[in-house]
Amino acid sequence: MKKPSFKQIAIVAVIVVIGSGAFWGITGNHAKSVDKEPAKPKASLTVTTTKAQSVDWPLSLSANGSIAAWQEAVVGSELGGLLLAEVRVNVGDIVKRGQVLARFTNESVAAQVAQQKAAVEEARAALSEADANAERARTLVNSGALSGQQTTQYEVAERSAKARLLSAQASLEMQQIRLRQTQVIAPDDGVISSRTATVGAVASQGQELFKLIRQNRLEWRAEVNATDLLQIKVGQAVKLRVTNGVMVDGKVRMIAPTVDPLTRNALVYVDLPAPGNAHAGMFGTGQFLLGHAEALTLPQSSVVMRDGFSYVYQLGKDDKVIQTKVTLGRRVGERIEVASGADGITPAMILIEKGAGFLADGDTVRVSNPAEVTQIRKPAVKPAAASNAPLALK
Repeated sequence: MKKPSFKQIAIVAVIVVIGSGAFWGITGNHAKSVDKEPAKPKASLTVTTTKAQSVDWPLSLSANGSIAAWQEAVVGSELGGLLLAEVRVNVGDIVKRGQVLARFTNESVAAQVAQQKAAVEEARAALSEADANAERARTLVNSGALSGQQTTQYEVAERSAKARLLSAQASLEMQQIRLRQTQVIAPDDGVISSRTATVGAVASQGQELFKLIRQNRLEWRAEVNATDLLQIKVGQAVKLRVTNGVMVDGKVRMIAPTVDPLTRNALVYVDLPAPGNAHAGMFGTGQFLLGHAEALTLPQSSVVMRDGFSYVYQLGKDDKVIQTKVTLGRRVGERIEVASGADGITPAMILIEKGAGFLADGDTVRVSNPAEVTQIRKPAVKPAAASNAPLALK
């Protein structure tokens, strides 16, 4: 076998050098092109999206206050020193006007009534005798059988007898009133709210025995700031949420004529329906219904509270979120109104709903519901710049 000549070896070496250069040129250019492509940021969280909705919501004014009886009557003892023999009602009982609530022993008063009746009969008999004597004196005054002085005495005795009869009758009426007062009577329809009467106790005059909510009516006494007072009118509807979470309908009955100089609040009296869910002494938060107005609303889960401020996150270009500060307004159910900051939020924007609480401005996210994302992200087409070059003449 012949050895390769020097010329053949030189040709092979040149081919190898050229091939190596071409290989390194290709691989080098490829590496540079790879280096030039920016790495896509990795998504930090998978989220769902939502959109703001424009709805017609009621306008309302919120206030706090306590529920109290419309009027509470105090039923007490009109007599003193008598034994309480019977108590016929208890707390919570519904009573009618004139119904007997309790009864005192009445034997001593009944005896005084009988004694006074006898005194009246005695005074009536004395008056009959005085009438007869005075009549005879008047018939004999012209005959000279009786002097004028004697006639006058008979007439004075007649008038005195009449006065004694009237006094005895008045005393009888007084004793009869005391006899009736041995029964404690309900002054109005209502419900018994308190009872201190105890069988066997000797009550003093004027001592409280019962308290009665008149006509079983309750009212909510709302404390309203003076600046909001002009928005409230008599007859407005009110939605009241009481302590147990139940909603009660009410109506404004009266607005207090004065404002507390210390708190700058005024009381608004709201009539409530017959008691059931609401009870006197409960605390309630109510809404005065002022009308309706359009509101831009979001799900509450899409609003994030940080450092005392509220934020929402818009899904932007390349799935990056944009943080926007907003001020919140009314709340209805699970939705909340964007009161300010809404100028930068439109119903067409895609906002983050679930997962918004874990995001920061500029984070990249992965959308779990891409089919619902209808906003088309297109780069803004800038208008062509006007050329300052002179036009070529044809």
